[in-house]
Amino acid sequence: MAGSVRRKITPSGPSTVAANATRANQRRAALTFPAPKPVAPESRGAWEVREVMDIRQAAEYLGISSDSLYKYAAESVIPSFKLGNRWRFKRSLLDSWMELQSSPGLDLATEKSVKSRQKKPVGRAR
Repeated sequence: MAGSVRRKITPSGPSTVAANATRANQRRAALTFPAPKPVAPESRGAWEVREVMDIRQAAEYLGISSDSLYKYAAESVIPSFKLGNRWRFKRSLLDSWMELQSSPGLDLATEKSVKSRQKKPVGRAR
């Protein structure tokens, strides 16, 4: 009997088929997920809920890449601050900065003046 296989003997018939179908439907019902709940307008994005955003949230809020945002933050083009070693952005400051940037009557005196690089004088050829 060492090599023999035991078989489970099950009765067959219409009642057994109906019971198996019922069990299959129960298993299928247990595996289905509930319908998704409607998303409230307050939870559309993490940037709409939080006042202070990290680099990823602020980049999504502004619609630019995070690499560009790192560059702008490091050059002090955009209002930001560092908390530890990570950049943070305050939503109200970003909003007011965007209003200032998009206003049509912006005079150039309020913008930062950037000095052009002067070329070094070339020495005499020997």
